[in-house]
Amino acid sequence: MPRSKYDKIYHSLKTKIETGEYEFQAMLPSENQLILIYDCSRNTIRRAISALVTDGYVQTMQGKGVRNIFQPTLQTSFTIGGIESFKESAIRNNQIPKTEVLYFAELTSDKKIEARTGFAAGTDLYYLQRLHYLDGKALILNHNYFLKDVVTHLTKEIAEQSIYEYLEQELHITIVTSKRIMTVEKMTEIDEKYLQLGDYNCLAVVSSQTYNSDGIMFEYTQSRHRPDYFRFQDNAVRRTIP
Repeated sequence: MPRSKYDKIYHSLKTKIETGEYEFQAMLPSENQLILIYDCSRNTIRRAISALVTDGYVQTMQGKGVRNIFQPTLQTSFTIGGIESFKESAIRNNQIPKTEVLYFAELTSDKKIEARTGFAAGTDLYYLQRLHYLDGKALILNHNYFLKDVVTHLTKEIAEQSIYEYLEQELHITIVTSKRIMTVEKMTEIDEKYLQLGDYNCLAVVSSQTYNSDGIMFEYTQSRHRPDYFRFQDNAVRRTIP
């Protein structure tokens, strides 16, 4: 089945949920109605609904249908289970993104960088500091390390747009998985300089190692989030123990 078909239906239903066309706790049209609306197979509808379930938008209720459980939040919401670029997260949260590259360099990993990132000493890397704005507010300071052998010809101009778009659309790299650690850490001088922390003296920090389809770690990123605009969400399902 072409991915584009159920993906378009997924995004159509998702938009209707986010804009309030389907109200919170309301039932979506029945499976048979959706088949007629979108002129597609039952399996295509089920795949689109399954994706909405995974993303926490709807709940399937046996014998009753599909219920909208989406509630918007005033805080910026990032996902745990998925891999999103900053630009994709901003669009999903109906916010206007802007990225400023504070520092861009090429370097070679040493033992200190290896211990922090996982890139072996002697590895050629790009290192960036990027400040992310949402609706004009500086909310996230990113420290990015990218493997030069994979993320070839990276530039400051690309980094100010979307590096993941460049990877997927220009370099045709498949981004597969990301291992993440979330901590709370004291602010640093650079945090204080660029993020409007007010009375806060700490930040939410997400460190991630990201891999492509060849099993190669091509990115290490430490994202330092202003705490009053930070929220990670997940949609957990309890598995039945046999």
